[in-house]
Amino acid sequence: MSEIDRQELYRQLVEENSDALVVSDCNGNITVWNRAAERMFGFSEAEALGASLDLFIPENLRARHWEGYYQVMESGVTRYATQMLSAPALCKDGRRISTEFSMTIVRDAEGKVAGTAAVMRDVTERWQKEKALRARLAELEKQGAAPAADGSDRSV
Repeated sequence: MSEIDRQELYRQLVEENSDALVVSDCNGNITVWNRAAERMFGFSEAEALGASLDLFIPENLRARHWEGYYQVMESGVTRYATQMLSAPALCKDGRRISTEFSMTIVRDAEGKVAGTAAVMRDVTERWQKEKALRARLAELEKQGAAPAADGSDRSV
């Protein structure tokens, strides 16, 4: 594959991906914001580029986020390269959504940590369905009508 083809492939992977791609520098300022991020959060690329990740991090979670973020910047290690992280996020219109994402550490040409890239997905609908199912199961268990975890019928 020629370099031009590779560059076009990378551009398409970023821009055409159905998952939000958010890249930030070592200070937590957004440097890449794809179309899926625009759709998910409601902020245009122009609004997001250069802004802090606080743009979509709920205020009550910011201190914890920044503690972890700066630890990753210093250590160059994150467990979220191989595990998904679930976290609420804020949209431009004020709505809170549930997200899942993985993180990649971005390094410069010398190998120094330069920031992170997160691939994010809105899982709000799934989370709401699971919450409703858990509530229904708890209700049934409270009534004694739910089957036991081993599949046996407790009503006998």
